[in-house]
Amino acid sequence: MSDFLRKLLGAAPPPLLGVDIGTSSIKVLQLGSSGSGYRVEAFAVEQVPEGAISEGNITDTDRVAEAVKRAVKRSGSKAKDCAMAVSGSAVITKIINLPADLSEDDVEAQIEVEAGQYIPYPREEVSLDFEILGPAPRNAELIEILLAASKTEHVDLCREVAELAGLGLRVVDVESYAIANAFDLVRKHAGIDESETIGVLNMGATASTLIALRGDRTIYSREHAFGGQQLVDDCMRRYGMDAEQAAFLQRGETPPAGFEDEILEPFRQNVIQQISRALQFYSSSSDYSGINTLFLTGGAASTPGLAEAVGDEVGISCEVADPIEGMRLAPSIDAGRLERVRPALTTACGLALRGFD
Repeated sequence: MSDFLRKLLGAAPPPLLGVDIGTSSIKVLQLGSSGSGYRVEAFAVEQVPEGAISEGNITDTDRVAEAVKRAVKRSGSKAKDCAMAVSGSAVITKIINLPADLSEDDVEAQIEVEAGQYIPYPREEVSLDFEILGPAPRNAELIEILLAASKTEHVDLCREVAELAGLGLRVVDVESYAIANAFDLVRKHAGIDESETIGVLNMGATASTLIALRGDRTIYSREHAFGGQQLVDDCMRRYGMDAEQAAFLQRGETPPAGFEDEILEPFRQNVIQQISRALQFYSSSSDYSGINTLFLTGGAASTPGLAEAVGDEVGISCEVADPIEGMRLAPSIDAGRLERVRPALTTACGLALRGFD
């Protein structure tokens, strides 16, 4: 059925499964419409096989695809298409200005010319896309255009994983923009005005990204080399556990004796120092605009006491993000299991929302 016929007949769009492939885990999420909002239809989290992803890059498509397939099966989703994201380190983005009176064809042609100034790779090796953001704030005769480019090999890896997992790849997004998409919901639930700049620290296993958002626009994004894997590694060393055993917090289990003082508090202090440095990098950037609220998201965001400790030390409001707050749950959803992983589903949520664009 064409998009035109679907809209004419009032049919719902085919479900789009958000698939977030992280360094340590794969998160899948499917959303459906529920009145004026959304409903969680399916979700799952699956561990990434050891060595299948290195430094944020997929190195073993077969094993990653099998993990995606397991996650989809566990979720119960029947979706045939998915959206995936490439990480910020694999993407070059730039906002450029062009004359407002250019036709769409002329804009596209000019983009090709402009892209050569910003992309340090041969054009044939790059997948390029752009979005017209609107009039330039300081000159009504110009329009702002967001240019995004990634080496085609990164996009091809996503497509290969999707196909091996039995899915069609309908959307390839940039990770920070998928997060910004989900944060449109977070902002509304928190009652934060669109004119206010908010910070988002997406905490992965080995790397974290500080993103500054104003309205639905990403005005700053920078990756920093720290993440939640350090907490797991410390537990493995201290208690002689393997990686699965050391992830007890993610399963909601009671920690071993001495964990709070010997492991958790030093981890929190280290993260606070890293966040302070990340905010200093941001404040020295040319796009600086004061951040009054910082949201933590990603797998390590729900570390006990972390948000409160960050807020106290850094001196700004700090909260754990919940992109699916207020959403209804399908009858098949295990609410208890979902509760433990909500902050980790932010990127997958932003990807799943692409199905409603």
